[in-house]
Amino acid sequence: MQVFVIGNISVDETYLINDLPQKGSSIHGAKTHQDLGGKGANQAIILSRCGINTTLIAAIGNDNQGHWCKEKIEQERLTLRPNSPRDCRTDTSLILNCADGDNANITTTTAADALSINDIEQELLFSKPGDVVLQQGNFSHQKTEAIFSLARQNGLITVFNPSPVKNTFAELLPLIDILVVNQLEAQLLGNTADCILAAHTLLNAGVGQVVVTLGAEGSMLLNGTGLTHVAAEPVSVKDTTGAGDTFLAVMLASSLLRQSSLAAIDLQRAALASSITIGRTGTLSAFPTQFELAQMLK
Repeated sequence: MQVFVIGNISVDETYLINDLPQKGSSIHGAKTHQDLGGKGANQAIILSRCGINTTLIAAIGNDNQGHWCKEKIEQERLTLRPNSPRDCRTDTSLILNCADGDNANITTTTAADALSINDIEQELLFSKPGDVVLQQGNFSHQKTEAIFSLARQNGLITVFNPSPVKNTFAELLPLIDILVVNQLEAQLLGNTADCILAAHTLLNAGVGQVVVTLGAEGSMLLNGTGLTHVAAEPVSVKDTTGAGDTFLAVMLASSLLRQSSLAAIDLQRAALASSITIGRTGTLSAFPTQFELAQMLK
């Protein structure tokens, strides 16, 4: 079993501010961290730390930040493809970390956009039926659809975390085996403010299993056997950056290691892992270690 995470890598720069600025205002802030990030890289790193054979298909630029990202990835137990950088700048995420622990992110997609469908198709030649393709929302609708269509043709399991979310992603739901969304994404794609109704709408649209993360209210899993709610782990919030990526990766890894469909135990393990990330500051530096994850996944 191998997971192909097709997404992005970025350099995360975190700034501590009192509150988000209003339009036209200038505020003071303090740069507190620079770390490896990008939802694709985040999820791939955590999957690999869980013991999953992971390939990250993502582009870096041919600049100093690209070299720095590659060095960071090489310290993890995963494979980065393609080998060669793209002729562009490496993507960057600007993270505004508010005093209350919440955050807002600004992410560039120049390098991610430079990764072509042909690049991805060449890398998926190494896949086998039953392997997993995991995507986020960083690509265009057209590229996202093409990747999932290719995955389905090759007999691969498709997992979608549509963040940042686009309205048109609702058209892709019949291609998705596992959909992982937060409450706002579920409401947008399900076209209703009722989160449970939205989850049912997504399932009825053709998704195999729907997972909705609810922040402090926990998470819920909806599939053909019914609805399961799992409580969140109590935690003192320091930084929510990467919490959703931690949850998804540990949940998926738990299911794959059990060789079974998603169940409450997978969401419980994911909630525990997310509480570790939330209780620390930064991105990569906040993720659970390989040892911590091994203890959770026993």
